[in-house]
Amino acid sequence: MWLKPEEVLLKNALKLWVTEKSNDYFVLQRRRGYGEDSGGLTGLLVGTLDTVLDSTAKVAPFRILHQTPDSQVYWSIACGASLEEISQHWDWLQQNIIRTLSVFDSGEDITSFVQGKIRGLIAEEGTSAGDEEDPERFREAVLRFECLFGLPQREKLVTYFSCSYWRGRVPNQGWIYLSTNFLCFYSYMLGNEVKLVFPWDEVSRLEHTSNVLLAESIRVRVRGEDHFFSMLLRLQQTYLIMQQLADYAIVRFFEKETFNTEHPLANPLHITQRALEIHARNQSFRAFFRLPQEENLCEVYESFLWLPFSHMNTLGKICVSENYLCFASQDGSQCHLIIPLWEVFSVELPDRSTRALTVCMRGKRALRLSEVRDLERLAATIRRKCGTAGSPHHSFSNQDEEGVMVGRSQAVSTEALMNVFHPHDAENLDPKMLKERMKEQSWQIHFAEYGRGTGMFCTKKTRDLIVRGVPENLRGELWLLFSGAVHDMASHPGYYGRLLEECMGSSSLACDEIERDLHRSLPEHPAFQSDTGISALRRVLTAYAHRNPKIGYCQAMNILTSVLLLYAKEEEAFWLLVAVCERMLPDYFNRRIIGALVDQAVFEELIRVHLTQLTEHMTDLSFFSSVSLSWFLTLFISVLPIESAVNVVDCFFYDGIKAILQLGLAVLYYNMDNLLCCHDDAEAVTVLNRFFDNVTNKDSPLPATVQQASANDKSMQKVDICNLIKEAYEKYGDIRTEEVETMRKRNKLYVIQTLEDTTKQNVLRVVAQDVKFSAAQLEELYMLFKRQHFVSCYWSVCNPALQNHDPSLPYLDQYQLGQSQFSSLFNLLQPWTTQTHTCTLARSAFRILDENGDGLVNFKEFISGLDILYNRSFTEKLKFLFKMHLQPGTQECKILKSSRFIPPAEDHSFSTRLSDTTEDGVIRRCPERGRAEVDLQEYLKRWQEDLQRREESIKDLPRINQI
Repeated sequence: MWLKPEEVLLKNALKLWVTEKSNDYFVLQRRRGYGEDSGGLTGLLVGTLDTVLDSTAKVAPFRILHQTPDSQVYWSIACGASLEEISQHWDWLQQNIIRTLSVFDSGEDITSFVQGKIRGLIAEEGTSAGDEEDPERFREAVLRFECLFGLPQREKLVTYFSCSYWRGRVPNQGWIYLSTNFLCFYSYMLGNEVKLVFPWDEVSRLEHTSNVLLAESIRVRVRGEDHFFSMLLRLQQTYLIMQQLADYAIVRFFEKETFNTEHPLANPLHITQRALEIHARNQSFRAFFRLPQEENLCEVYESFLWLPFSHMNTLGKICVSENYLCFASQDGSQCHLIIPLWEVFSVELPDRSTRALTVCMRGKRALRLSEVRDLERLAATIRRKCGTAGSPHHSFSNQDEEGVMVGRSQAVSTEALMNVFHPHDAENLDPKMLKERMKEQSWQIHFAEYGRGTGMFCTKKTRDLIVRGVPENLRGELWLLFSGAVHDMASHPGYYGRLLEECMGSSSLACDEIERDLHRSLPEHPAFQSDTGISALRRVLTAYAHRNPKIGYCQAMNILTSVLLLYAKEEEAFWLLVAVCERMLPDYFNRRIIGALVDQAVFEELIRVHLTQLTEHMTDLSFFSSVSLSWFLTLFISVLPIESAVNVVDCFFYDGIKAILQLGLAVLYYNMDNLLCCHDDAEAVTVLNRFFDNVTNKDSPLPATVQQASANDKSMQKVDICNLIKEAYEKYGDIRTEEVETMRKRNKLYVIQTLEDTTKQNVLRVVAQDVKFSAAQLEELYMLFKRQHFVSCYWSVCNPALQNHDPSLPYLDQYQLGQSQFSSLFNLLQPWTTQTHTCTLARSAFRILDENGDGLVNFKEFISGLDILYNRSFTEKLKFLFKMHLQPGTQECKILKSSRFIPPAEDHSFSTRLSDTTEDGVIRRCPERGRAEVDLQEYLKRWQEDLQRREESIKDLPRINQI
C-alpha cells in the first residue's frame, strides 16, 4: 500500500534490507530474514528488531524508497506483504512517474512532485494521510494483542505505544498495549520474552515521574510493586490515556452506585482513544466554566477579545457548546466569561481584513472578537445555535426573582433578618454597616464596568473583591453565578416544583435520616428555630434525595444546605446543593466519602511541599487527614462561626476546592509554632480548636442574635477571617486548579485500593478460620475471585453479580459470582481433569455451594467448596462428589438439602441465640426475617436436632439413580 512519505536517512542501516530493483529515482528492497534467508541468526536478529521497532516489515517485508541522484536522503513511499503486491506499485511508478521526472532541473522539485503525487494516491484510496492512527497498522496491533495475551475475545484494545520497560537498570524495548480492562506490555529481545498483564482495577498508583536514571517515565504500582515505562515518544498523551482508563475502571466497578448508565463511555465496545480524548475535553470544559452536565464542547477558536474595562485586546480561546459561548484568556486567570446563546440576537462581521466579529446580545451589550481563525465558520455556528438554544422561561442575569420560588416556599435569608438593620440615613450607620455599604458600592462599580449576572467578565479584580468578603445582600446572587447553579436553574425551569410534588408524602430511609438531623442544623440560628426554616430545609434535602437516590442523604449535607438557605431561596438553594454535590465536590456525599478521602490525600501532599518544617516534625501526617475531614465535608462551617464561615463559602464557590486547601494550609502555618511543640495528637487538636474559637469577622453586619462567635480565649490573639483568607491567597495562591485536579486523579487510585485492601483483609480474616489454605493461597484465590467478578460485570450491565455489588453490603458479599462466572473459575481451579462433564460438574458444585439459593456465590461459599476438594479427608471429598451427581429437583436432592450442614455464616452460638430471649422465656425473633415466635424448650430441641443433622455420614446420603 502507498505510505505517507517519511524520511529514511540510511537506506540499508545494519544491512537489514536487500535491494531487489533500483533506478535513478526509486529503490525496491526486501527485509533480511524473509524469503531466501529467513532462518538462522539473521532471522532471530531481524525478528528482535521488528518487535522493538514494530516495523511494518513484520507484516510488509517489502518497501519502495524514493531518492534523487544528488541527495543521500531517502523517502519511504510504499510497502507490501509480498513481492507481487509491491511489484504492482513498482510497475505503476515506472509507467506513470519516471518519464515525468526527467523534465525537472533540481532534486528538490523532483522530491516535491513525488511526495505530492503519493499523497494524492492516498487521498484517492480514501485514506487520510493526516490521521494519527493508521487503520491498517492498528488492525495489525489488535491481532498481535489478541495473539500475545490470550485475553477474552471481547476485550477492546484502545491504543498502543512503543516504550521501554525497566527491570532494575536494564531496559526492555517493546510495546505497551492499553485496553479497556488491562495494561499489557510485550518485549522480545534475542529470545528473551517479557510479557506483563495488569488489570486496571489493581493499579494503586499511576504517576508521571523523573529521576537521575530516567529523565521521564510513567510509574505504575500494582500489588505494592512499582513498574516503570519510559522512552515514550508521546509520554504525556500515554499517561493521560492510562489515567482515564484506570479512573474509568474504578468508577465502573468500585463506585457502581454513582456510575451513570448514560455515561458516554458506558459501553466498553465504544471506548477508543478519540472517545477518551473527547470525554476528557468535555469534562475539563464543563469544570472550568461550571456548566451543566449536558453541555459538550463543540468547537474551539483562537481569537482576541476586546476588554472594554481595560481598553485592550487579550488573546484566548472561544469555546462553543450546545447552549453557551465561552471565552477564556490564554492563562485562564486574566479573564473569562460565559454567554448563553439564547441571549444573542445577531452576529455581525464589521471588518473582514482584521477577521473581526461582533456578537450582539440583549441589554445593549456586545462582544468584539478579532483575528478569529476560521471567521466565517464561527459566525455561521453562532447564528445557527442562536435559533436552537433552549431559552429558559426565566432569565437570571439581572437576578429577576419572578417565578423563581415554588408557590408555597418562603425565603429563609439573612437579608430578611437584617432588614431592620438597614436604615437609609447614612449618619445613623455604625462602622460595620458603613463598611458593608462600602463593599456594596465596590460591587456596584464592578458590575458597571464588567457586567452583571451571566455574561459578567470574571477577572483578577473579581477575585480580589471575593477575598475581601461579599456583601450580605449580594451573596446569594453571586453564589448562584460562580457555582454555575444559575445555568442549571435556567436549563430546568419548574424542575424543583415537580420534584416536590413527586416526593411529597413519600417515606424512605433517607427521609428518616433527614428528619433526625433537621434540628441539628445551625440550631442556634434564629432562622431554624421556627417551622418556616425547618420546613424549607426538609423540602430541599428531600427533593435532592429524590433527584439523586444514588447519593440520597448524607450527614453534613444538612449543615451546608442550612447556610445556603440563609442567602438563597429554596429553589436556588436546591440548585446550589446540586452544584456542590455533583460538580464541585464529586464523590463527597456517598457511603464511603471517597471524594473527601481523596482531597485529604491531596492535602497531605501539599503539606509536604509547602510546610516542610511541620512534615519533618510529624512524620505521620494522617492526623491532619483525620482532623481536616470536617473542614472539607462542611467547608469549615462546622468549625467556624457562621459569620466567618460564609466568607470561606464565598471563596469556595469562586475557586472551588483549591480555596479550601489554601485555607487549610494557612491555618496550619498560622499555628506552626504551637503544633511543633505538641507531643501527641490530643494536644494538636486542642491547639486547632482554640484557634478556630478565636477566629472572628470584625466587619460582619449580622445582628448579635445571629452571630455564633463563642467566648474567645483572652490569652490568644483574635484572628480576623478576612485577613486569614487574604494570607491564604498570598502564600498559596500559586496552587493551580489544574494541579489540584491532577493530584486528585493520582490519589484516587491509592484511596480506592486502600479501601479495597481493608475489605480484603476483613474477608480473609473471617474465611481463614474455617479452611486449611495458607494466607498466601487465600490472598491469591481472593484476587482471582475478585477479577472474575469484575470481568463478568464489565461485559454485562444486567449481570446479577453487578446488580448486587454494593459497598454497603457485608464484607463477604462485596463480590459474588453468578453461575456462568462461577463455572469459568471453578473449571480453572478444580483438582480433577475431565473433558466431557466439565460444565455439568460446575453447575452441580454451584448448586451445592449456593446455600441461600439467590443465584450467587460469595467468596466464603466458593472457598469452602475448594477447601473440601483440596484439603479435606478422602471421605469428605467423596461425599461432595457424590452430592454433585444428584439431579436437581429429585426427591434425593430435596432430602439432601434438608440434611445438609449449616454453613458457618448462619451458625449462631448458644449464647447468641439466648440473647433474643425475653423475660417470659420466649424467644421473639425479628419480624423482617420472617420467623415466628417459638417456645424456648421447643427451640432448644430443634437446635439439638440441627447438631445431630450436621454430623452426617455416608449412610445418611440418599441413593443415587444409577442411570
